[in-house]
Amino acid sequence: MNLLFQSTRRRLALWYTAVTAVLLLLFAIGVYFYVRNTLIERIDDTLKHVVEVVDRSLVIQPLAETKGTYGVNVDASFSQKVNSLEDDRIDLEWFNPQQKLLWSTFEQPLDYPLHPNRSGETVYLSGDRILRQIVQQVELNHRVLGYLRVSHPWFEVTKPINQLTRDLIIGITLMVFCVWGIGWFLSGIAIKPVQVSYSSLKQFTADASHELRNPIATIQTNVQMALAYPEAEPQLQRRQLEIIERLTQKLGRLVNDLLFLARSDSGIVQLDWQSVPLDALLIDVIEEQRIAATQKGLFLSLHIVEPKVAADLDEEDIFTVRGDWDYLSRLFTNLIANAIEHTDKSVTATEASVEVELALIKPAIKPIRVREAHGQLMLQVKIKDNGKGIAESALPHIFDRFYRADPARSAQRDINTPTGAGLGLAIAKAIVENHQGQITVESILKQGTTFTVIFPQHITKKSF
Repeated sequence: MNLLFQSTRRRLALWYTAVTAVLLLLFAIGVYFYVRNTLIERIDDTLKHVVEVVDRSLVIQPLAETKGTYGVNVDASFSQKVNSLEDDRIDLEWFNPQQKLLWSTFEQPLDYPLHPNRSGETVYLSGDRILRQIVQQVELNHRVLGYLRVSHPWFEVTKPINQLTRDLIIGITLMVFCVWGIGWFLSGIAIKPVQVSYSSLKQFTADASHELRNPIATIQTNVQMALAYPEAEPQLQRRQLEIIERLTQKLGRLVNDLLFLARSDSGIVQLDWQSVPLDALLIDVIEEQRIAATQKGLFLSLHIVEPKVAADLDEEDIFTVRGDWDYLSRLFTNLIANAIEHTDKSVTATEASVEVELALIKPAIKPIRVREAHGQLMLQVKIKDNGKGIAESALPHIFDRFYRADPARSAQRDINTPTGAGLGLAIAKAIVENHQGQITVESILKQGTTFTVIFPQHITKKSF
C-alpha cells in the first residue's frame, strides 16, 4: 500500500510541476513577445523621428525644365546628414517618383524593391542580414516628389532578445526543478491525511466486520438448527428465537451507532436546538442508571455546585446549555453507564462509587472547540469512579472507534460501551463536539477514572 501512496505522491508532484511549467512557459512567451514588440516599437519610433526630421529639412525647388513643377535637391538635402546617421546606425535612401534610387547611405544598393504602402517592415536580405524599414512618400500640392526609405539594423532587437531568451530558459529550468522539489514536499503533506484516513477506514472496516460477523454467524447457526429440527421442543425453539432477537437488536444498535458516526463525520447530524437545563437532564439520567448501580453494589450520586447568582440572572438559566436533549441524554447515559460497568467493589479498598458533579466555571483558557468569546462561563460535568482505571498507554486511544484495551494487560481498563461494540465513547465525543464542547479523561490504574465534559453556558439575560 505504501507503493500506491508513493506512486500517487509522485503523480501529484509531476502534475504540479507540469502545470507550473506550462504556466511559466506561457508567462515566458508573453514576456518574450512583449519585450520584442517593445524593442520593435522603439526602433519604429526612432525611424519615424528620423523621417520627420529629414522631411522637414528637404530642399524643394522649382524644376527648370518644367514650369510650375517642383523637385527635391538631393545633394542639398542629404549631404549634411550622413555623419549623424552613421552614428545612429540608420541608413537613408531617396527614390524619385518613378521609384528609382537616386541617393543612398549604403555602400551597395539594397537588392530589395520599394514598398511605398508599407510602414514598419522587417526585411530579410542575403547573408542573414535583417533590417527594419519605414517608407515615407513625400508630396507637394498632391504631387509625389519621391520616396524616403529609412533602415535600421535588426541586431538592435536580436541582441537583447537573445539575451532575454537565454535568461528565461535558465530561469524556467531552475524554477521547474524548484517546483518539483516543492511539489514533492507539498504532495507528501497533502497525501498524509489521506493515508491516515485510509488506514483508519481500513481498521474501521476490519473492526466493523468483526463485530458483525459473530452475531450474524450465531443467528445463522440458530436458524439452521431450527430448520434442521422442525419438531424440536417448543422451549428450545423459543430460546433460539430469543437469542436471534437479542442479536438482531444488538446489530440494530450497532448499525444505528455507525450511521450516527458517519453522519457526524459528514456534518449532517440534525440537532433539535433548544435550551436544555443540564441539572434536570442529569437527574433523569441518574435515576435511569440507579438500578444498574444498585445491582452492582455501587453508590451513584449527583453533586450540583451552587454558584453565586447575580441579581439580573434567573436561577433557571444557571445550568442551561443550548443543545439537543436526546443527544445530551445519550452522552451522559453512555459515560455514566460506562463508569458503572467498569467499577467493581471487589477491586477497591473503599466503597465503590460513581460520582457526577455539575459546576459553573470560568476557565482560564478557552476550550478549543468553543466558539464563544473569551471569558464565557462554562458548565462542567465530571463523571468520576474509583474503579480499576485505564492504563496510560490506552488513554490516547480511549475515544477511538472499536478500541478496546487488552484485558490481559496488567489490569488495563476495558472500555466496552453499553452497545458492547466499543463505540460508546466515540459517540460521546462526537456529541460533545457537535455541541461545541470539550471532553477529556484522566485515569490512574487501580484508583479510578474521571471524564470531564465542558459546554458553554446559554443564558437569555445578561450574565454576571
